[in-house]
Amino acid sequence: MTLDELNALPRNQAEARFRDCCAAEPWVQGMVDNRPYASRDDMLEQSHRLWPTLTERDWLQAFEAHPKIGDVDSLRRKYASTKALASGEQAGARQAPEAVLRRLKADNDAYQEKFGFIFIVCATGKSAEEMLELLEQRLPNTREQEIDNAAREQAKITGIRLEKLV
Repeated sequence: MTLDELNALPRNQAEARFRDCCAAEPWVQGMVDNRPYASRDDMLEQSHRLWPTLTERDWLQAFEAHPKIGDVDSLRRKYASTKALASGEQAGARQAPEAVLRRLKADNDAYQEKFGFIFIVCATGKSAEEMLELLEQRLPNTREQEIDNAAREQAKITGIRLEKLV
């Protein structure tokens, strides 16, 4: 899709496209409301301007749209409509040894139980072993630290998806 095509989409279709990048509703509305974008950089800058306005509730809404790292079945279900944007995000997990996938699942479950949301990491370019290492490093953190860490990772993921979008 070109930037001109995105700018010209009816509101509901533009919302759906942006929601594929990040499910935080205030972010989606802020992106749609600020169309038309003069350039891809203009669109990315708007995304960056919106991050500080999001609340914990908004971030949690964004996190809920993600599959657990290593849960390939969940990835297929949740991203059926966003296959092109999410493609390759968890490639490292799909090629991981079974023992690493089991540890990823166990640690993801522990993370979700402790923090109340799934482990969010920009998985693009990372192996399953690297994601597992990051997960294990972050498990001892506080919930506040993890909201911040996950929000920064969400912003990275969203940037990548926005670049793929146009």
